[in-house]
Amino acid sequence: MNFARTAMLLAFMTALFMGVGYMIGGQGGMLIALVIAAGMNVFSWWKSDSMVLSAYDAQEIDERNAPEFFAMIRDLSQKAGLPMPRVYLINEDQPNAFATGRNPENAAVAASTGLLKRLSPEEVAGVMAHELAHIENRDTLIMTITATIAGAISMLGNFAFFFGGSRDNDRPFGFVGTLVAMIVAPFAAMLVQMAISRTREYAADRRGAEICGNPLWLASALKKIEASAHQIPNNHAEANPATAHMFIINPLSGERMDNLFSTHPNTDNRVAELEKFAHVMRQSPRPAPGSAGSRPAQPRAEPQAGTRPGPWGHSTEPVEPAKAEPKPRSVPNVTWGRGDRKPPEGPYS
Repeated sequence: MNFARTAMLLAFMTALFMGVGYMIGGQGGMLIALVIAAGMNVFSWWKSDSMVLSAYDAQEIDERNAPEFFAMIRDLSQKAGLPMPRVYLINEDQPNAFATGRNPENAAVAASTGLLKRLSPEEVAGVMAHELAHIENRDTLIMTITATIAGAISMLGNFAFFFGGSRDNDRPFGFVGTLVAMIVAPFAAMLVQMAISRTREYAADRRGAEICGNPLWLASALKKIEASAHQIPNNHAEANPATAHMFIINPLSGERMDNLFSTHPNTDNRVAELEKFAHVMRQSPRPAPGSAGSRPAQPRAEPQAGTRPGPWGHSTEPVEPAKAEPKPRSVPNVTWGRGDRKPPEGPYS
């Protein structure tokens, strides 16, 4: 049902884009708009991941500077049956994470340093499993396309503003068409983009809970991330608000999560769905290996020399979220750009 709804919203977005071009310049305007949009989509399809990672000054990590966190992503990827994505850290105190990339073979996951400092390993595993679910469902590509089309519609609206005063017989709807192109169409595109984002978040929550094995880990993480998002600013996100829909929780400080203009579903609703799913998982026996409905067993990677397997994802028994906030922990030893100081070494390094 979620995929069908997403397909319908994408079709509406495409039709809206072509309609705006027709309102501005008739058939000629529609063709020109289509060519521009095609070029933008090709560029964003190839370069969207590097563009957003660069915008957040993300630093790629590996087994040498973050063995436990890297091993966590590897373990979760194997459970999901996905190729190992590139792993990045963002030097932001606000706990948050996102995924990007045009397909599972060219994907990346990024977590903030605040996520590793403020959440337990189990909660971090729930968050990163959610991001891997976005990659598995190809949501990163869907959101790139919708963001590109929404931006193209807004661009056409600006064209209508500059050329709306001319008397052109090719504009079939005259002033009314110009007004729709300027105001109504960009607003509608924004709403569709938000609706698609909300739909994909629920699907990623459920699949992420399956990957990590415990829905309550993710539910607990969502509560803590939302509380922190209203108290700790994310400077990179504030400078790039168009990327807010990529994060697991809206990173823009002061934004309410359950209004018409939110890019994310209400966190309480997401937590409630995860708690229901946890109850279902407790009641449903796990299918026997090789039986219908069971997933193929994924080989578990052996720990590399010098690394220690973390406590994530190996137990599928539900656990109650921790009542007390975990003590802040230090983060991997990563050299940061732009003159920032290097975070201290700690249990993730």
